[in-house]
Amino acid sequence: MNPASTIPLHTGNDMPVIGLGTWQLTDDTAGTIEEALRLGYRMIDTSGDYGTQPGIGAGLAQSSTDRSDVYIVSKVEEDEDAYEATKKNLAELDIKQADLMLIHRPPKQGAGTGLWEDLIRARHDDLTRDIGVSNYSIPQIEELIDATGIVPVVNQIEYSPFGHSDAMRDFAKEHDIIIQAYSPLTRTRRLDDVTLANLAQRHGKTPAQILIRWNLDYGTVPLPKANQYEHLAENIDVFDFSLTKEEIETLDALNEHYSALGSLPYVQQ
Repeated sequence: MNPASTIPLHTGNDMPVIGLGTWQLTDDTAGTIEEALRLGYRMIDTSGDYGTQPGIGAGLAQSSTDRSDVYIVSKVEEDEDAYEATKKNLAELDIKQADLMLIHRPPKQGAGTGLWEDLIRARHDDLTRDIGVSNYSIPQIEELIDATGIVPVVNQIEYSPFGHSDAMRDFAKEHDIIIQAYSPLTRTRRLDDVTLANLAQRHGKTPAQILIRWNLDYGTVPLPKANQYEHLAENIDVFDFSLTKEEIETLDALNEHYSALGSLPYVQQ
């Protein structure tokens, strides 16, 4: 496995095994994107409400990396017309087609079947290659599948050793849904954990790199965010080691359904 490695989706398309999160990445977004692509990142995750899409588009334009080699993920909001929002996001990114378009979060009532139908239409019209969801629970995903017969390729959720769901992982595996992990570094809030420090010392890595590797070893796709170029380089330097089964189990035992946002909406407690 290396930064150029991909993971297969149930539609027959492929997705890079790691990506760059861009929430609040509004300081020299274009320059950060250009540097990330130079370092080997091949997936960029954004959303219409991040404020980063014009900068990402500029970074793509000024990069020497071909657009066809970059996997772009964007999202529509729960109160939008998902079809029209997809077109708006493409315009902001200055691209003709997204690789993956997600529903950012389920609406307050129901799973958003109408939103899902609009994304299905967007995919049919080649506005996006694939479609998925974010922050969805198992019952909400089942509602979308039951209503349309279309299974999301991705559920993008907060996922780390400190906060995750084995039930969601098993459900995703059963339905060939890839888990994308946002905030895999707990927004730095748990990086001083003693267990992480010990594993990092053992492997000659940083606590952040241990968290990213945990996701990779599970087949979950991490989307770490970085505001500084040195952190961009650090976060992608995770392909020269792996965790043992015992080390993964040690990290799993840290699970307390922790969320940097306050709760994990996909966990039924």
